[in-house]
Amino acid sequence: MSVLRMHAVPTRATAWILSWALFIAGICAYFTVARQRHLENPDDRVTPTLAQMAQAFADAALKAPGDEASAGVGQSLGARFANSMLWKDTQATGRRFLISVALLFPAVLLGLHMAMFPFIGSFFLRFVQFFDKIVALSLLPILFIAFGIDELAKIMLIVVGVTPTVILDTFNLSKSVPREQIVKGFTLGAGDLRVAYRIVLKQIWPRVLNNIRLNLKAVMLFLFAGEMIASTDGLAYRIALLRRHMGMDTIIPYVLWVALLLFLVDLGMSRLNHWLHPWFEEA
Repeated sequence: MSVLRMHAVPTRATAWILSWALFIAGICAYFTVARQRHLENPDDRVTPTLAQMAQAFADAALKAPGDEASAGVGQSLGARFANSMLWKDTQATGRRFLISVALLFPAVLLGLHMAMFPFIGSFFLRFVQFFDKIVALSLLPILFIAFGIDELAKIMLIVVGVTPTVILDTFNLSKSVPREQIVKGFTLGAGDLRVAYRIVLKQIWPRVLNNIRLNLKAVMLFLFAGEMIASTDGLAYRIALLRRHMGMDTIIPYVLWVALLLFLVDLGMSRLNHWLHPWFEEA
C-alpha cells in the first residue's frame, strides 16, 4: 500500500485525524468497558462513568480538603478554587518540582567544566559515572533517615536520581564540540572561560535544554515516589490516599491533570528553546 511507503506524505487533515485516532480509540474503549461493568454492577468503582469523574473533579477543584470543606460556603468561584484540594495539591507538587528542576542547572555547569578542564574531569568523572548507576529509589530510606521526611528529602531524591544523568549528558555534548573550534577560539585570544561559555556552552545549550526536558518525567517519577511514601500534601499524596478508598472517580482525573501539566511544561520548554535558538534543528 502506498500509504505505508517511506516517501508517503499525509495531507494536513489526514495527519490531524491520525494524531487523534489513538486518543479517540482509547476513550471509546474505556467508556464501552465502563458501560458494560455498570450494567452488570451499578455500584462498580473501578471504571467510573464520565459523569462520576466530572463530579469528583469539580469537587476537588472547588472544595477545600478535609475539615476545611465547609469554609468555602458563600465564596466566589475563584476563591473556592484557590482554597480547593486540587489547587493546594498542585501548588505543593509544583513547588517541589520547580525547585528540583532549578537544581539541575548547576549540574549542567559541572558537566561543562568536567569536559573542558581535565583536572576537574579527572576528579569528578569516575565518581559521577558510578553514582549514576545507583538506583535512586534504593536510597530513599537513607535520605529519609538523613534529612527527615520534610521537603529536603524529596528534593534530594530527585537530585540523586536525575543530576548524574544531566551531568554526563552535558559532559558528552561538550566533548562532541569539534576541537578545531576550541583551538580557533584560543588563536583569536579568548581565555579558558570565554571558550567554555561563549563557544562550547552556546553550541550545546539547545541540546542541554532538550535533555532536561526529556528528564522531566523522571523528575516527576521520583517526586511522586517521595510524596506517596511520606507527605501530607501533593498530587501523589492525594492519589495514594484515594487509592485506599478505591476513589477511581478522582484518581483518573488527577492522573490526567498531572499528564496535562507535564505536557504543558514540556511544550513550553520546547517553544522557549525554539525561540531562543531558531537556528537549532532537533533530530
